Amino acid sequence: MNQTDESATKFEGQLKEEPLIGWPMDHDAGAGLLNPYAQTKVGSDTIFAWLARYQNAKAEGRDAVNGTIGALLEDDGNLAINAVVDEAIRQAPPVEIAAYAPLTGLPAFLDLAKTLALGERRSELEAMGIAITATASAGGSGALYLAATNFANRGDHVLLRDRHWGPYKGFLAGCDLKARTYPLLPKAGSLYPFVDIEGFKGELAEMCLHQDKVMMWLNDPAHNPTGLSLTPDGRMAMLEAVMESASVNENVGHTLLIDAAYHLYAEEPHGWAETIHDAMSNGWPWPENLLITFALSLSKSHTMYGLRTGAIVSIHPDQAVTDRIATVMGVTGRQTWSAAPRVSQYTVSELHASDEGGAAWSNERDRLQSLLTERRNALNAACEALNVPLNPTHDGFFAWLDHEDPGRIAEACAEQDVYLVPLTGGVRIGLCAIPLAQVKRVAEALAHALN
Repeated sequence: MNQTDESATKFEGQLKEEPLIGWPMDHDAGAGLLNPYAQTKVGSDTIFAWLARYQNAKAEGRDAVNGTIGALLEDDGNLAINAVVDEAIRQAPPVEIAAYAPLTGLPAFLDLAKTLALGERRSELEAMGIAITATASAGGSGALYLAATNFANRGDHVLLRDRHWGPYKGFLAGCDLKARTYPLLPKAGSLYPFVDIEGFKGELAEMCLHQDKVMMWLNDPAHNPTGLSLTPDGRMAMLEAVMESASVNENVGHTLLIDAAYHLYAEEPHGWAETIHDAMSNGWPWPENLLITFALSLSKSHTMYGLRTGAIVSIHPDQAVTDRIATVMGVTGRQTWSAAPRVSQYTVSELHASDEGGAAWSNERDRLQSLLTERRNALNAACEALNVPLNPTHDGFFAWLDHEDPGRIAEACAEQDVYLVPLTGGVRIGLCAIPLAQVKRVAEALAHALN
């Protein structure tokens, strides 16, 4: 076994899920103990199920390719870790490791979260009268939960693109919410190539007829599972649509959630802050019934997957609104996970407090981003040469092949020891995990599967 194989095997062992103790083979077992919603929780996570198939292939000695997971790996198969962040964590004082954080988060971290969400436009938005609040969460998933449980009425729909991260529906279902979708891409000839504005407007208008609160979740930039990012014109068109809907439907609360889990690996990491700033600069009135909120994750940006730290950052022109939201989010966190981990909040706050630390983190982040760029360019080139019709992909961890039978495509790729993830409407290709030298094999496997 060479060094690369040893590294990969070591990392794969870290990814193995613990067995689910007492997992019932009979779905009726425990019916007298579990509530009706709990009884709907069956099966295993699709992504981890396909990861397990890859791991089994490797254990059998096959030359398998891992395109399943959503964590960034180096080309040698090891987990990519920002060395600057790792060193800072290891130097944290014991009390910062052992102590609770405040329920809403360390003040320095909350200040940093606002800047991570809005970038250089933060101060200008504040000068325009926009109030900003932040609450620490248990990862980006925690931020999504805070939004789901507080910004929508039980039984209502939340608007998603029809290609989205699968766990969204689980977060929604756990809060007694349902998903409503619009197409990922528009019809040919649209002014906005990467967003179906007409489909979005139609679904939003329909929701406003039946709900007194509407919430939209938009994973942008660096969309999971496609690697797609909206253009500046597309962002502005979507913001216009939301503002117009809020203005016309004054009695309907509107919440636009930007899931920014991968934004710091995008070409325009703070594109939404730019778009909001441009709209405000052009004199657009901000409707009182519109909230814009960002779900942040440090898992990817700071390679702190296991420390489960993120934040929800909300902006609104009325500080009384953001103050109330801060209270609600803090209470919700207390009643769910108590407080988010302290050491990660402390570490990144200290790191970014100095120009030197922030620059060192940024340089290492740029190196990791270059891994993704090289792999994406190689995959696009190989797929173009083999006539594999990938969806547009620009940023982030993934690429995507739209297909009506994704299970068949994934199985055909698995027969060639290339392991990808079949999801609703297509196959997710985890560029984040695929070594550059193996990217061509992925394109070849897809071409074979399609033909």
